[in-house]
Parts: sequence; C-alpha cells; structure tokens
Amino acid sequence: MDSSTQSTKILVVDVATGRVVASGQAGHTVSSGAGRESDPEQWWSALGEALRQCGDAAQQAAAVSVGGQQHGLVTLDAQGRPVRPALLWNDVRSAPQADRLIEEMGGAKVWADRFGSVPGPSFTVTKWAWLTEHEPEAARATAAVRLPHDYLTERLTGAGTTDRGDASGTGWWASSTEAYDDDILGRVGLDPALLPRVVRPGEVAGTTRDGSDLPFAKGTLVAPGTGDNAAAALGLGLRPGTPVLSLGTSGTVYAVSRRRPADPTGTVAGFADARGDWLPLACTLNCTLAVDRIAALLGRDREAVEQGGGITLLPYLDGERTPALPGASGLLHGLRHETTAGQLLQAAYDGAVHSLLGALDLVLDADADRSTPLLLIGGGARGRAWQQTVRRLSGRPVQIPEAGELVALGAAAQAAGVLTGEDPAAVARRWGTARGPVLEAVERDEATLERISGVLSDAAPLLDRA
Repeated sequence: MDSSTQSTKILVVDVATGRVVASGQAGHTVSSGAGRESDPEQWWSALGEALRQCGDAAQQAAAVSVGGQQHGLVTLDAQGRPVRPALLWNDVRSAPQADRLIEEMGGAKVWADRFGSVPGPSFTVTKWAWLTEHEPEAARATAAVRLPHDYLTERLTGAGTTDRGDASGTGWWASSTEAYDDDILGRVGLDPALLPRVVRPGEVAGTTRDGSDLPFAKGTLVAPGTGDNAAAALGLGLRPGTPVLSLGTSGTVYAVSRRRPADPTGTVAGFADARGDWLPLACTLNCTLAVDRIAALLGRDREAVEQGGGITLLPYLDGERTPALPGASGLLHGLRHETTAGQLLQAAYDGAVHSLLGALDLVLDADADRSTPLLLIGGGARGRAWQQTVRRLSGRPVQIPEAGELVALGAAAQAAGVLTGEDPAAVARRWGTARGPVLEAVERDEATLERISGVLSDAAPLLDRA
C-alpha cells in the first residue's frame, strides 16, 4: 500500500515472481488554504476503495505493508479518532518554530550530530510545536501522535507502531541512539507515551484484526511499513552508492549508505532506511506540480519546451526546502522581447532540476562512482523533457526503471520479507524492479548551472523576504 499526498495506491504482488496480480487507486483531498492538510479518515476510506478495486486478489494476501508520505502530523483522541486534519509534509507554517528549535538546542551542528538532520518546517517536531502554540486545545485533546503510515498500520492491527525509517523524519527520534530523545520531547511538551513503538526491520508489527472492514483474513501478517522514500528504496532493491532522483509533487535525491549521515548545513536529511542502513536524502518542495503550473500559465503542453534564451526561472511556488527558503515565491530573471514560451517552460525544468542536483554530491559518499547510472523515478520520470533536462544538467547516464509504483512495490517487498525471512531489498532485486533502459551520459551544461547558481546567490536575500 502507498498512501501518498494525493492518493492511495494498492498492489497485490506474487511473492515468488514479483508479478502484479491486481491494483487499485483512490484519491485524497488536500487543502489549498494557508496550509496543507488532509483528513486521515479519507486515507482509510481511500485504502478501502483501492482494495475493493483489487477484487478477490486482496483477500488472498498473506502479508501487508503500508508505505506513506513522510513527516505528517496525525493527532488522535482517546478513541483513536483524528483531533483535527493532519498537517502534511509540505505545510511550511512551522518555519518559525523550526528556527527557534534549532537555536534552543544549540545550533544546526548539534541537531545534525544527534538527530542526523537539521529540522525544517516539514519535520513533525516543528508541526507539533506549531500546534501547541496556535491550537493548544487540539494539542491538549491529543492522546496519540502518529505519522501517516503509522495511522493506517494501527487501523489494521490495533497497535501503535512505527519503523526507524519514518521515525527518523520526525525530529524527535535521534539517529545517534536510535531512540526517542527525551530532551527535545520535553522542550516541545510531548509525552513519549503518546508516541508509537519503533519496531525493528523485519519484525512483524502485528496482525489484522476483526472489524477493520477490509478484505483481509483475521491474523494476516502486517509488516512495519515505512515512509515513502524508504519504501521506494526497498522497491528498487538499492545497494549502497546508487543515486536516485525522484520526480513527484516533491523532488528528492537519495542513496543508501552504510555511514550515518550528519550534514550541519541542513541540505541533506540523515534519514534511516527500512533495513538497518541509512538513507541520506535531499528534498525540494517544487517539482512536477510547479513545472506543470508554469506550463498551464503559458497554455502549453508540459513537453513543449525550447532550448536557449538565457532565462532563469526559480519555480519556488510553495516556498522551498532546498534551498531553505520557506517564505520564497517564484522568480523570473532575464526575460527579453525575443523570449519564447517554450524557453520559459524549459527554464522552469532547469530551475527545478538545479535544486536537486545541487544536493546530489552531498547525498553521495565521497568515494561513490560517478559513472553509476542515476535512477530516475516518480511521475516525471516518464516525461521526455524531464529526462533530457536531468541528463543535460547532471552529465550522468540516466536509467528509467520500467516498474511503476515503487513505493507500493517496496511495501510489498517488505511484506514478502516478513513471510520468507528475506532481506526485502533482495526480494526486490529478485523481482527485477530496477530493470529499464539506460540513457547515455551527455556533456554537462555548465553554463546553465552557473547562471542559475549566480541568480540564486544574488536573489537569495530578496527570496528570503518574500
């Protein structure tokens, strides 16, 4: 199961072959007001609808697992009902709380060393701090705090659990100790008793219970689940050092590492993975959705790009996380009479990809092989304009895995692992999920990269005030 920002997707997968037996999908509503919120009950309803689309195949499931959008704050009352809509990862209202927490704990390096990450407004701890300040009655009514995948797993099993991969994106789970941190919990006024138990990789989180209204037999095994990026890493069967660039509503670059990351600049989040290794990751808020919005404003198909023009477009339509400019808006520089709509659209692609590639070298270990193909995944990976922009600005070979819905495939591999005792990444490699065409490397477009970096540097003070 993949409960993402916009929809829930289900795959029923054969353990032996990786063949997708059935699939389903149902949408969610995300608020478009001052913040980004969703009703968790919609996720549960969407899960049921997507499972019904799978027909009888879902009833034969021997094990299930949930991959879910990271960072979201789900607050539940004593009856397990949502106190308020969930604050989603791309809700940036808690930027002031993030800044304050960094300062109170002694600075960014302290955060990186202890937690592996420097919190931005996407992190759950900042959202809880925002809630206690702006909606104290909701905070007082909260009897349990969960992440999106935790909420769905608990609806299945009746037990409050999470995994190390998703917990590492909260800001209250310390990667240095692999445990909840009493110091930060005390600072934000969160009782650790409200948090779920962190289950170990490969451990069974529970079994399905009666009354879930889903087509699983009582006692079906439920795997730990994990966050969406850690699930996609499982779905690709990633080995250490292989870089991934994911093009979705948000953009991410990540790679599995055996070394615990700690980037004091905050560019790279030092997440844990779902297997026992680490998943250093950088994320941008503005990716396919922002570029599609520019295409719509121009009245052009998203593939109708044209080269040239010397224009720079920073598509920070929802603020930005990488670089850390939560209050920013979009910026256009270099517009001339002869500029075409296609060149403007290409500039939006360039601006989005520039942010991601700028973090790639920090994500990868220093000794990583630069000739290793960059795995391009997510909804944008099928678009020719995205493919060519990534090739031109990265100068690396690019591989496009043929398998779709990698988050759900990774959850399926994790579920298969609790059945067979296998490493779920090895299950995915056995299924051949990363197979796909490789586009050869082209010469890197240094001129465009330097131009965008120059505009960003000059405009950073203005963007930060936006």
